[in-house]
Amino acid sequence: MSQQTTPIAQQLRDRGLRVTSARYAVLEWLVVHPHATVEQVHDGVGRKIGSISKQAVYDVLAACVEADLVQQIKPSGHPARFERRTGDNHHHLVCRSCGRIEDVDCVLGEKPCLTPGHDHGFEVDEAEVMFWGLCKSCRTSSVEPQDNGL
Repeated sequence: MSQQTTPIAQQLRDRGLRVTSARYAVLEWLVVHPHATVEQVHDGVGRKIGSISKQAVYDVLAACVEADLVQQIKPSGHPARFERRTGDNHHHLVCRSCGRIEDVDCVLGEKPCLTPGHDHGFEVDEAEVMFWGLCKSCRTSSVEPQDNGL
């Protein structure tokens, strides 16, 4: 299948964006590597297509966020992350130790978080929920053997 006839190419066209090798490579890479930082995207895409400037990656990500092809999340104390999963009401689990991020579906359904108890005059158009804790791997590696006196 030609790059020009793939679902990614069609998504770009549907959003009014030209299909460029940089846009295509970034979107394709994010499918397999969700929650990636700009650095990770730059390194991964660079290995795949050769030379690409970090500014080009920033530009592609900005255009794709604007076109709702990519979502940017900003966990407190961490660099911004990017993922292809957009248009639904999912949340994120963030490991406080290793920074691993996982998607988690909202258990309440369609955008319930957009109705705060009191809006203080704000017109709310977005809500973000982040769950913080330790992933299983970090919990397991931080368990120290207990001295049982033997």
